[in-house]
Amino acid sequence: MSGLATLPQSPQPGIMRLKDVWLISAGHAMTHWYTATFYLLLPLIGSELGLSYVQIGFIMTVQHAVGAASNLPAGMLVDRYANRGLMMAAALFWVGFPYLLMGFTSTYWVLLACVTLVSVGNNIWHPTAISTLADRYPARKGVTLSVHGMGGNVGEAVAPLVVGAMLAVFTWREVVVMNVVPGVFASLLILAMLGALPTVRTGRGGDARPAGLTPMDVQSANAAAPRPRPRWSDQMSESAALLRNRAMMMICTSAAFRTMTQTGLLVFLPLYLAHDLGYSIFAVGVCLFVLQAAGFAASPIAGHLSDRLGRSRIVAGSMLMSAVVIGVMLMAPGTLLFVFCTALLGFFLYAVRAVLQAWMLDTTPASASGSAVGIMFSTQAIGAAVAPLLAGWVADTWGLFAVFYFLAGTIVLANCFVFLMPRDMFQRPSQPMSGPPARQDTPTRGEPHR
Repeated sequence: MSGLATLPQSPQPGIMRLKDVWLISAGHAMTHWYTATFYLLLPLIGSELGLSYVQIGFIMTVQHAVGAASNLPAGMLVDRYANRGLMMAAALFWVGFPYLLMGFTSTYWVLLACVTLVSVGNNIWHPTAISTLADRYPARKGVTLSVHGMGGNVGEAVAPLVVGAMLAVFTWREVVVMNVVPGVFASLLILAMLGALPTVRTGRGGDARPAGLTPMDVQSANAAAPRPRPRWSDQMSESAALLRNRAMMMICTSAAFRTMTQTGLLVFLPLYLAHDLGYSIFAVGVCLFVLQAAGFAASPIAGHLSDRLGRSRIVAGSMLMSAVVIGVMLMAPGTLLFVFCTALLGFFLYAVRAVLQAWMLDTTPASASGSAVGIMFSTQAIGAAVAPLLAGWVADTWGLFAVFYFLAGTIVLANCFVFLMPRDMFQRPSQPMSGPPARQDTPTRGEPHR
């Protein structure tokens, strides 16, 4: 108990105590702002450069393929190096800067190179931010990561409205140049406020957490002292052990198929609305806003319920409802019901994103949280890389609307992998949120990862 004296207690309860959560979530909003902007610009870029649907899909395939190759190394860097605030600031800048370069190119291959560079920032941001939040709030992973996910939803919801309105006045090239300003500002803000935010490393004996947390997290903070920077050989061995973790890999595979659904929807829904239904770019932006706004509303609800009731119920229920909604969309092409269903789909599809991340971290040691997030995002990047190319081939062969049949299949497969999880992963949490963090949240390196 003497160690408690060295841990300064947070002077304010509630939202102010979680100011780092809100700031990191705001940075997450900016990373998704640029992605959502690019989805809206794709129909214009494709028309100007005379691209086929396969070529449009291949742009996103290249971006996500780079992510699949580099997410695990990025996660290992997060586990190894201490200054997470600096890493997040650099990642955010590197997400926005390549979009500035796009405004000065008219060559397809240069466009692909810029999209590749975007992956660098995203691959550093997500392992850094997600593992940092999970380390600092171990008993609240579901709701904290959901707030982080809400930030992404805000960026993806607001960007189509703002950029859609800007495109009514400016060209897409002028828009991408102006669009770099908020990213630079957010990067400097994170650097100023979180630049010294340290990495938390744990030893074999317990789960060390940073100071300044609430009393429910102090027990974890005192469990063990931080360990030295790990050797690369130890990190490689720990990463190999993660790949043998059946529960984690089932979650990651399910997340990959869910990401296939999400990516295919974000790439080809604007194309379907603009090309087949004749919507204006601003109207397309409104539809994308509705999709993301629904996800924004769903994320904290799903995160809170997953902390209370268990991850498996929320994941399975949300994915099942996503499949049902896509089925309804297939029966209502070109109608207002179709547009309404996009909002409903956003609610269920995005609700599960942060819950899957929290569920995955429940199955892995805290000392390898960055590597675990890197593996998860690598598998998701594989799904995101494959989906646009396959969906583009489907669209070129059978028409744009056929893509939604393809997306229905991917979300059904995502649900199937949930039910292949070990049976003990379907139990309710053993401890309520109001108590100390449950041991299964952060098993030590010597414990089995079932």
